[in-house]
Amino acid sequence: MESIASSLGLELGQLITHAIGFLIAVWLLKKFAWKPLLGLLEERKQKIKDEFDTIDRKKEEIDRLTAEYEQKLKEIDAEARKRINEAVAEGQKIAAEIKEQAKEDRKNEIAKARLQIESELASARMQLRDDIVELAVEAASKAVSESLDDKKHRELISKFIEDLEQVQ
Repeated sequence: MESIASSLGLELGQLITHAIGFLIAVWLLKKFAWKPLLGLLEERKQKIKDEFDTIDRKKEEIDRLTAEYEQKLKEIDAEARKRINEAVAEGQKIAAEIKEQAKEDRKNEIAKARLQIESELASARMQLRDDIVELAVEAASKAVSESLDDKKHRELISKFIEDLEQVQ
């Protein structure tokens, strides 16, 4: 060892002094600085662990809230679909009522039109009957006023028939 120490220019005394000084420095560091350093390191380790725990809790909270929001969105979607279906059903019901009312109105209008037609037909029949009676009376008065021979009688009947055809 002396050869190594002498080649480096160190003496044994210096080497021992350095070794003792180093051991004293380590002892002093251990006595006064090691515990505070370990305490700082332990404190830092705990702080990092707490931050990871906080992150994990927040992540779990986010996951829970996300699940709640997704469930609420599903409920809202289901409610919206339900309301849409109810609105469609109500619309179909109203459409059916409108159709039924339209059918009823149409039946009423047809019935009114039939009554009006029947009334006008009855009125036309009455008018026709009155016209026929008038023509018959006129023909009879002409027949009475003129002396009827067979030829004249035939002319009056032909004219009466022609007048009837014109009225109808």
